[in-house]
Amino acid sequence: MKSEFYDKVARQCVAGELLSTKTAADILSSDDIELLSLLNAAYAVRKKFVGKQVTIHIINNAQNGHCCEDCSYCAQAKPSKAEIEEYSLKSDREILLEAKNAHEHGAHRYCMVFSGRGPSQKRIDHLVRLVREIKSQYPIEVCVSAGLLDKDKAQMLADAGLDRLNHNLNTSARHYPSVCTTHTYEDRLNTLQAARQAGLQLCSGVILGMGENNDDVIEMAYTLRELGAESIPVNFFIPIEGTQLKKEPVLSPEYCLRALCLYRFLNPKAEIRIAAGRERYLRNMEVMALYPANSLFLDGYLNAKGASRARTLQMIKDAGFTISSEYSLDELIAAETSTNNTDDKDPSGEITIKNLKDLRPELESSI
Repeated sequence: MKSEFYDKVARQCVAGELLSTKTAADILSSDDIELLSLLNAAYAVRKKFVGKQVTIHIINNAQNGHCCEDCSYCAQAKPSKAEIEEYSLKSDREILLEAKNAHEHGAHRYCMVFSGRGPSQKRIDHLVRLVREIKSQYPIEVCVSAGLLDKDKAQMLADAGLDRLNHNLNTSARHYPSVCTTHTYEDRLNTLQAARQAGLQLCSGVILGMGENNDDVIEMAYTLRELGAESIPVNFFIPIEGTQLKKEPVLSPEYCLRALCLYRFLNPKAEIRIAAGRERYLRNMEVMALYPANSLFLDGYLNAKGASRARTLQMIKDAGFTISSEYSLDELIAAETSTNNTDDKDPSGEITIKNLKDLRPELESSI
């Protein structure tokens, strides 16, 4: 493609104009696309709306396993044979200590994830108390992922001060029955619409590499634009042994970067997050993902480990970006170095499952 193509794409996106499906398809798969030119165009859009800042998120697996759903990609699903550390809901003290830890490690947002189909009224009442307590103690935004919700439950969380509700689309409407049968794509859309009606920001993302085609990837990007999702985590499927969906996806670093650019172009103001699998599939090109994306997870994902905090923070600094935190990158990197928390296996190698210490670092101090 000539340079005019990339300039035109960037200008259209900054102006809020919708790219055609033909252009979207070219971005994802055309051999005529030059990757560096595409990244430069995506960065122009990113810089216009979010500058050079990176937002750090830390996940708290507040409950692990014990799920009745059959999502084939999930290690916590009922049919899964994955050897994960299962436990019921953590204590309030443990959850609050992990919120404190997230804040002190530079997280702008603390994400509490609860397995299961959806919360009971008793669980919602409990979450309301937790959200209020966290918001009163720490200057950190709070996101909850709790499964399917109706408007009344979403409203209770919003009234408690919840900033965002996470509920991923994961894949397209066409492909959804191939990865889950215990709930529908429409159930997920209804939850997101209930959250929006309650005034909550939406965090909703995708998982690439589950057998979808390019049309599915493009459709999800347009749907998230229609929903106005403020945050879009782009996950790359991690085939944890024991899950129903076992096949290792063929995702090249270039394809992953093209997908991130596409999601930036179609959702120019959104927080685009490099989520699960970034280390495994982007490999030595991981830092380039920060040009279309402006957010990432620290401390790994739900059940799989990621790169060390020190490595991730250093990558952000080396690329010339800043973070959204009251702590500077230099302070955070120095703290990791002083505690020798720099051990880091090859993130593109064998999948490593989180152990109990990874999942519940505050367990001993909370007893």
